[in-house]
Amino acid sequence: MTDMTSSELYIADPKMTAQNVNVFYGEKQAIKNVSIDVSTDLVTAFIGPSGCGKSTFLRTLNRMNDTVAGARVEGKIMLEGEDIYAPSMDVVQLRARVGMVFQKPNPFPKSIYDNVAYGPRIHGLAPSKADMDVVVEKALTRAGLWDEVKDRLGESGTALSGGQQQRLCIARAIAVDPEVILMDEPCSALDPIATAKIEELIHDLRGKFAIVIVTHNMQQAARVSQRTAFFHLGTLVEYGKTTDIFTNPKQERTKDYITGRYG
Repeated sequence: MTDMTSSELYIADPKMTAQNVNVFYGEKQAIKNVSIDVSTDLVTAFIGPSGCGKSTFLRTLNRMNDTVAGARVEGKIMLEGEDIYAPSMDVVQLRARVGMVFQKPNPFPKSIYDNVAYGPRIHGLAPSKADMDVVVEKALTRAGLWDEVKDRLGESGTALSGGQQQRLCIARAIAVDPEVILMDEPCSALDPIATAKIEELIHDLRGKFAIVIVTHNMQQAARVSQRTAFFHLGTLVEYGKTTDIFTNPKQERTKDYITGRYG
């Protein structure tokens, strides 16, 4: 791709690499020939108008499209050098390594403690109750929620406010110590104060996990990410340093979107 030759964009040791990825839903092609590297040290934002393919592409990174009837993915997606679409790849294991946080908070109808303990329990990561207590406290602390819920771990996760529920979902995702966290518009259902907390959390988690966030909010992309990919009509139009994409885009289509001519 013409725009990705800049040495500043070179990622020496990418956590994930997508090469020439195409996604089809039946006959309809939703993603056309997308290649991108994702780094552990940088937050990568996917932006673009509704229906441009950014969420569809995000879902190829942990095979969430497998759950959609008629979906077909071509091309190669590597996680630490392993092809995630290889027949030998265990999808359950993959989704522990590549966690996902959805648009609407979706805590399980279980206690706050059990929401976080769910993944570590099924993956056998905490043999004893004492081990599990440590895992749960660490995940809730990392998600910036521990101080708010430590005295009510037995209460239902669904009783929390929307912003707290979303942080609980992030705690649930990071409890299994994933390598990558995918966030699909994680703040679109939240108020500005809850949104600010999630953005602060993304900032705190940067470097501990590779983070990819889909957002329709350009200001949010500018605030939380260091790399931005602009999608339009299923293609990756431009990928670069976030500051460059917002102040000096190379492509006319990017410029038109950033300046609000469409979207």
